[in-house]
Parts: sequence; structure tokens; C-alpha cells
Amino acid sequence: MASLRVARRMFCAAAETAAAPVTSSRWERLKNSKAGSWCRGLLSDYKEACREVVVGSWEQPVKASVYVTLLGGAWACFYTKPDRSSFDATLLEFSNQLGLLSPWIRNGTSDGHVQSLVKLRNEGRLRHASLGLLSLVYRADYDADATLYEAQCSNLSVPWRELPKRILDVGFIGRWWVLDSKMKNFDVNEDEFKNLPAHMQATSPPGVQEVERSERLHKESWLALTMEEEEKEPNAVDRKEESVSEESQTQALKEEQTQA
Repeated sequence: MASLRVARRMFCAAAETAAAPVTSSRWERLKNSKAGSWCRGLLSDYKEACREVVVGSWEQPVKASVYVTLLGGAWACFYTKPDRSSFDATLLEFSNQLGLLSPWIRNGTSDGHVQSLVKLRNEGRLRHASLGLLSLVYRADYDADATLYEAQCSNLSVPWRELPKRILDVGFIGRWWVLDSKMKNFDVNEDEFKNLPAHMQATSPPGVQEVERSERLHKESWLALTMEEEEKEPNAVDRKEESVSEESQTQALKEEQTQA
């Protein structure tokens, strides 16, 4: 009986140890959790998507190159997008360039546009908006720090549908296009040519022959002067004098002979 009891206890202990759960590590518990399952599914989805991209690019290279070009262009536009500080720097630079010129030779369109922007900037009414691939500069009615009721009340603010009328410049690929176009020929006062005839107001670019002729004349202007013609003239005068002296001598000899 004692041996049966001992054998029973041994079998019961073995069954309890077999039924007891095996203690797993923390990494295994994390892998088997819901977060681990979600991460494994996400990684498998990304892996499958990358594989499909590579296979599709290999099968359709033209389409893949178009997509890569569009993505690269979008990244370049986003990276070279000008900001508010670049607009202020460009505006001040153009204002200084116009300030170095006399008022009589400034372009009226360039001067008026730059002066209006400088006035809005001094009043604090310029606003900058970033749209991802490009930037916009528009005007507001009040300064951002103004404490007037009209400036702070949201019900009296300007609606978005009027924004296109208030846009002053567009920044794209590192340039402010409206400001650059207004500064074209900023040192030419077109008002000076209003009283000229119509055919003299418009000037056409020179042709190839005119350009070559101008370049040839410019090169010839740097050549040293030659004195050959001036040297020939004194020689001719000396020869004339010698011939005259010889004639006078012959006449004198003839006169002496006649007298003898």
C-alpha cells in the first residue's frame, strides 16, 4: 500500500509539472501581443508594397520614370520654396537699386510697385502664406499687432473668396515672379519716349550682321594708329621741292649759256 501511495504521488507531481504553463520571455510576450501582431502585419504590408513597386517599375519603366520625375520635381519645388525673409531681402535689394538711380531715369512701373510694397511692409500689412510647393504674399487691412475692434473681430475679417484680389506676389522655385517681372528694365524711363514717333518708340533687336559689324568696329577701335599716309605726304612734298629746284637750276644754266 505504501508503494502504491508513493507511485500515485509521483504520477500526480509529473502531471502537475506537465500541465503548468512554461514561463515565456518578455520579447515573446510582446511578439504575441496585439501590438506585436499589428506591427507584423504593417511590416508585411510595406514589404509587399515595395515588392510590387519594384516589379511594376521593371515591367513599366516609362511610367516609373514619369512618377519619379514628378516626385523629384515636387521635392525640388518644396525645397526651393522662398519664405518671408527672402521676400523682405529681395524687396529691400530692389528698393536700394532704384534708390541709386536718378528719378528721371527710373521706370515708373517698377518704382511704383516697389514703393507700394515698402509702404505695406512698413505698415505691417504684408502677410505670407505657405502652400507646400509655393508661397503667397498678400495684403491685409490692418497690422497683425493692432488692437482695434475691426482688426480683432473674426466676423469682420476678410473672407477667403477675396484672397485672389489681394495677392501681391507668388514665390516659386526660389523666385518672386511678380516682383522680378516688375523690375524688368527698371533703369529705363518709358515716359521719356512718349513724344517720339511710333516707329522710334519700338526698338527691334539687332541682326547678326549688325552685331558682327559692331564687334568688328569695337575691335578696330583698340588697334594702334598707323602713320604711313602721313609719312608719304612729306616725302611727296620733298620730291616736289627737289624737282622744282632742279628745274630752276636747269633754267639758270640755260640763261648763262645764252648770255655767254
